[in-house]
Amino acid sequence: MYGMYDKLRQREKGGNPILIAIVGVGQMGAEIVATVGEMDGMRVAATVDLTMERATAAYRQGRRPVEVVETNDIEAATKAVDAGKAVACTDFRVATRLPRVDVIVDATGSAEMGAVCSLDAIHNKKHVVMMSVECDVTIGPILRRLADDAGVVYSMAAGDEPAAIMEVWRFARSMGFEAVCAGKGKNNPLNIRATPDDVMEKANARRMSAKMLCEFVDGSKTAIEMAAVSNATGLVPDMRGMHAAKATVPELNKVFVPKNDGGILETSGVVDFAIGVHPGIFVIVKTDNPCMVNGLSQRDMGTGPYYTLYRPYHLCSIEVPLTCASCVLYGESSGHPGPKLVSECIAVAKRDLKAGEILDGIGEYSYRGSIDRAETAAAENLLPLGLAKGYRLRRDVGKDEALAYDMVEIDSDSPLRQLRRLQDALREG
Repeated sequence: MYGMYDKLRQREKGGNPILIAIVGVGQMGAEIVATVGEMDGMRVAATVDLTMERATAAYRQGRRPVEVVETNDIEAATKAVDAGKAVACTDFRVATRLPRVDVIVDATGSAEMGAVCSLDAIHNKKHVVMMSVECDVTIGPILRRLADDAGVVYSMAAGDEPAAIMEVWRFARSMGFEAVCAGKGKNNPLNIRATPDDVMEKANARRMSAKMLCEFVDGSKTAIEMAAVSNATGLVPDMRGMHAAKATVPELNKVFVPKNDGGILETSGVVDFAIGVHPGIFVIVKTDNPCMVNGLSQRDMGTGPYYTLYRPYHLCSIEVPLTCASCVLYGESSGHPGPKLVSECIAVAKRDLKAGEILDGIGEYSYRGSIDRAETAAAENLLPLGLAKGYRLRRDVGKDEALAYDMVEIDSDSPLRQLRRLQDALREG
């Protein structure tokens, strides 16, 4: 049995590389192109963005020479790929319908775009690597079900924190450890009131969108990521919003454990995040097997019964090609949601909102993301974070109040919302 590296080299020698298409080639998408350019056995066959210029420019990140054909015509694109060329386009359907493409990577960051792109990819028997976690926490279970029915893989993206946590969680559970808490370090300061204006200077210095940085700073991204982990593992938030406790790496297995043992948790088997640990992800595990406890002590893991498994890095989009390879070579994901949501990512008002206001997007001015158990969100009719954009408020909403369906006018019927209704109906059924 050969490992991934060997299998990719075999495909390179055989002239049969894995072909991927990337929808959205901003910073993350460009990094995927650059990484694939260093790899054996894989090629980027198509890039998609809002302009041809951006779609074509992404190929300059790779060091492997490639001839790029700019086209939104599927026949011309197919001929180009068959001739060993690459395609740049502005219509995602060219990428999702190219016959020889194996994997579609959604790197748009848009729940709406993730929905339509994934639907078309699955219909055309392409594996889907979902980097838009906002989409995954909204309609991941139904997309995964559709992918299963089509015989393709729907997967989280390696390198993102949810998949990094999944790697360690699977490692621990495979050896029989109890998973007490899975979490991440908060990479940016936490300010739940943050707006794009507040972070504009830092965003410009980092050459990134202020909206994107604000999504991290106001805690929305952390809630989204940990909801994805919850839905993939069955672990739950211990409380709405999680604890966000301060801790160092040596303190993790003392803080993120049940209160009966000196920690902060009401129960075992939760998701959470730590302030003061960055970068990195962790899984706190437990065993009371005397032989294992002795062995772990001898390996300098501590005296137990709680142990910290800590990965001090995640390489974001640079790792994503590994998921693409895993889908094609082994039919395996880097993590995926179960059949039903375990946690819901909800929308919470950042400020006092007035009736008639139109809700803006994640990382903007109206609301932030938080997390709660799915059954609680359903019982309170709470509005999923991924659906909130564009709704008009029916009434005033107070600062820190969770938004509910009955607070908004629902006047659109996008594929995202249709899929969410289907997913909800299947859950209730």
